[in-house]
Amino acid sequence: MKYKTCVSIAEKTPRKLKELVKRTLKKSDYVEMRFDFLKPEKIPEALELVKKDLKNSVCTLRPKSEGGKFPGSEKERISILKLIAEYNPFLLDVEFNSLKKNKTLVNYLKKTKTSVLVSWHDFKKTPNISALNKMLNQMAKFSKNIKIVTSAKSAEDPAHVLSLYSRASTINLIAFAMGDYGRMSRILCLYLGSPYIYVSLEKPIAPGQFSLKEVKSIVS
Repeated sequence: MKYKTCVSIAEKTPRKLKELVKRTLKKSDYVEMRFDFLKPEKIPEALELVKKDLKNSVCTLRPKSEGGKFPGSEKERISILKLIAEYNPFLLDVEFNSLKKNKTLVNYLKKTKTSVLVSWHDFKKTPNISALNKMLNQMAKFSKNIKIVTSAKSAEDPAHVLSLYSRASTINLIAFAMGDYGRMSRILCLYLGSPYIYVSLEKPIAPGQFSLKEVKSIVS
């Protein structure tokens, strides 16, 4: 089976980020750059260092309210998201809740023709199938690239998330569940149409995440 990987990278200095991105892209199709792990004032420097790698990068600036590390205000975060958009990354991950509340940002991303990955995470549970379908429909108004991630609290929860693939024929959907119960949904989503799988280089950045080495030994 042909599949693609996206290694999540979280570094605290621009130099370390650049070094790890360069090393990782020799092994993986894409990298997810977690810019929220950097101090906000260091992000412009980091963007300049990695600009040649951005065509293979998913750029993320996750706020604390969405499980991220960004310490600044929402106004500051939106400003930095616009700056990242100017570098034309492969995908710019923007939270559904942010797009829903900020029409100015939505218009800016349309104007710059930025490829947006609209994302939504539930860190406490997995909603029922009806609620997940509703969420998918709402998110599709902003982009054809969608990421839906929930927390699996039972063996049935991952199946609810994966059922979204049967309704996503015109969407580039990444949908899986976090945690021990959801771990295999990270692999199964590849077989159902996910454009790539999020992996770690070594230690997992998210609950239940496989390493690049583990995925290569599982999927063939």
